[in-house]
Amino acid sequence: MSAVFKLSLAVQYASDVADLPTRHQLRRWATLALQRNAAMTIRMVDENEGLELNKKFRGKNYATNVLTFIGEDAEVLYGDIVICAPVVEKEALTQRKALLAHYAHLVLHAVLHLQGYDHENDNEAAQMEARETALMAKLGYADPYKAV
Repeated sequence: MSAVFKLSLAVQYASDVADLPTRHQLRRWATLALQRNAAMTIRMVDENEGLELNKKFRGKNYATNVLTFIGEDAEVLYGDIVICAPVVEKEALTQRKALLAHYAHLVLHAVLHLQGYDHENDNEAAQMEARETALMAKLGYADPYKAV
């Protein structure tokens, strides 16, 4: 039996894109990936905001699918997750993935980042991808790293 961790979650919808995940879905996905109590915000944005944030914080001149901002307080796990809805839609279509499955994967990915997972080297990437794949299976979704 796995432990249940508390999640304080704020959800912000700042995108005009249709078919965004519900608050309930976002909470379910985030909670599944938690390995400790946490407080976070998930913000769904359009391409302009995604571009500005990626440029400001990563120096990249394009909108990316998800950004994770980790809080500084070591006593409490908290952070912000920004998901660029138009990018996620394009990726799901291009990669022939179900849209909700792609959103679920990105939320799991970001929550793992909040907890210290990373993919800067092959070993870290393998560990993180294995965890994501196992969590996706619990949700009934396919391995997000296998080509369709």
